[in-house]
Amino acid sequence: MGCYVVGALGARQQQKAESINPIPTFSPPEGNTTFIDGTTWCVARPGASQFDLENAIDWACGLGGADCSPVQPGAACYHPDTLLSHASFAFNSYYQQNGNSDVACYFGGTAFVINRDPSN
Repeated sequence: MGCYVVGALGARQQQKAESINPIPTFSPPEGNTTFIDGTTWCVARPGASQFDLENAIDWACGLGGADCSPVQPGAACYHPDTLLSHASFAFNSYYQQNGNSDVACYFGGTAFVINRDPSN
């Protein structure tokens, strides 16, 4: 299907600064987490309207702060040059940067979470 942002796996240990006796806590890894029995990705919904996908991409790559440079012309993930592929990349980039929550993969109903690597 194309290139996708895949976050780092594993957990890191953090300590609460406000604790008198620091208690180690484990936070989820940045990037992909294990919500659905493994790694998850956010992809564009086939059948979503071109208008809705374009608006969602514009938001994700603009105000949303997703790194969409890999899907620019001539970049590593530009091909396949389809709206669905570019939207999936943008949505997944935003999703990975924002904790892999269902809310971070909504985009007005144009996206959904999957647990199978879409780049295969």
